[in-house]
Amino acid sequence: MLDEKIYNLSITHWYKRWWGIALFAFLTICLIFLIAFGFYVLNLSKSIKNNPLLLPVSKIKYDKTLVEGKNNYRFGSDKAKIQIVEFTDFACPYSKNSFPKIREIGLKYGKDVNITIRDYPYRTEYSIILAEAARCAGEQGYYWPMHDNLFQDQGVSTEAELNGLARQIGADEDKFSACLKSEKYYKDIELDLADAETLAITGTPTWFINGNRIEGDMPLATWENIIRQLNK
Repeated sequence: MLDEKIYNLSITHWYKRWWGIALFAFLTICLIFLIAFGFYVLNLSKSIKNNPLLLPVSKIKYDKTLVEGKNNYRFGSDKAKIQIVEFTDFACPYSKNSFPKIREIGLKYGKDVNITIRDYPYRTEYSIILAEAARCAGEQGYYWPMHDNLFQDQGVSTEAELNGLARQIGADEDKFSACLKSEKYYKDIELDLADAETLAITGTPTWFINGNRIEGDMPLATWENIIRQLNK
């Protein structure tokens, strides 16, 4: 009976022994470390979410011709500090979400930003004709209105619907229709597709911002953060 009491006493007061105190201290340190690590991961995830330049983006050797292409439409100054190239598809819903934000960035920052649009029409069977429609409108000076309308009215795909958009923005419908039927810009679009393959692009929108590659739609606040960093 006495032995049992001594055993129970030793079990009850294990935490008062040196090894119990050491174990308790060790567990406390582990708990503090886990909590601190949790806060670190949380803060890091927030930072990455708000600033994609902190992500391990692909830094390429900046071949101006390969990335920026030829015969593409640009918005802003060629001498701008921030060069943005977008590979886009007018049938892509993520590109549609991006277009008003990138247009706002271009208008807001003016001479500090240059935006080049390149075609990567891969998503639907009519993506190529949409890219051709934008270029056909462009030869009459209506590229950007057509660019915007193709996203705003995303889903148009027939020649008749595209002629209607051309008429809506003020382009000469007959000239636009003739251009569309001629497929005269197919080679330019084909070049964009070939460069996209060389750059290992697999989706839209894909951005090259001063050589940094970033994929997907980004919030306007993220764009603002990128511009501020690159404008320092």
